[in-house]
Amino acid sequence: MKIALLTKTDASDKLVRLTDAGWTIVHLGNEPLVATVISSEANVIVADAILKIGPDIIDNMPELKLIHSQGVAFNAIDIEAARNAGVFVCNCAGANAKPVAEHAVMMMLAILKSMRYNEDMVYSNRQMEAKSACFNVGLPELYGRKVGIVGYGAIGKALGAVLKAFGCQLCYYDKIKVDPTVDDIEYMPLNELYASCDIVSLHAPVTPETEHMVNSDTLKLFKRGAILINTARGELMDQDAVAAALISGQLGGLGADTLSPEPYPPDNPLISGLPEEVRRYVVLSPHIAGITAGFFVRAYERIISNIEAVGRGDRPECIVNGL
Repeated sequence: MKIALLTKTDASDKLVRLTDAGWTIVHLGNEPLVATVISSEANVIVADAILKIGPDIIDNMPELKLIHSQGVAFNAIDIEAARNAGVFVCNCAGANAKPVAEHAVMMMLAILKSMRYNEDMVYSNRQMEAKSACFNVGLPELYGRKVGIVGYGAIGKALGAVLKAFGCQLCYYDKIKVDPTVDDIEYMPLNELYASCDIVSLHAPVTPETEHMVNSDTLKLFKRGAILINTARGELMDQDAVAAALISGQLGGLGADTLSPEPYPPDNPLISGLPEEVRRYVVLSPHIAGITAGFFVRAYERIISNIEAVGRGDRPECIVNGL
């Protein structure tokens, strides 16, 4: 049995349990051209979450039984083509919930406390000027803020648990409502959530329904000066519209761990299109929220378990293509 690792770094050392059991592992990297070099004999693909796996790969692999995202996202995998071929598509749902929640809170605090601007002031020997400005206006607190969580899966629930400790008011939107007696959080229709929250945090998957769910029309619904956090996927927001809302003041800040496309081009409007006085209220990171040592331990336990299940002829866990 053969595994094709389509990942940036060779994770063979994390799969020793499988090689000891007789599986062959080939690391091919995560460049788009891997489609031309994957062995047609491979039974499993473990893929970088941003690498496109389309029919050009799936239909040329008659022995393929499983495509496993190395992460949580699976929108780059053609799940319909996989389903038609009888190939399971699985992800590592929940494995990165706590670190992504931590990252989202870090971004909220960095924006509220003007961390980038105040740090720059310290490095330019203007510490007392910065401190005096904070005395004059008073820094905002996360405590008491109303935070809307869009997408109440594992990450959304982990974020809610952390924000409760900060004393935030919480609400959520998701297609699936939770039992309010179990999760003490208010459900809101999406447009009402946008209109009532001080901070909106996106944790939805990319689907035809959610792509550009934050756009020029929906941004008009936001409270003026609200903060947008996106640790999910760049495709969830129209980046030109978000940049315009930041410049106009309709948005009071942005924290984004993901932009679109990846790698981020230098002409992305959120990188090159913001004046410096707006940029100080923007926190960007290079899609690292879930990349922690603990995540990789949890993710590869899931991946190994699912590969073993498929090898036995059993159903794996966290199937996302309805097979």
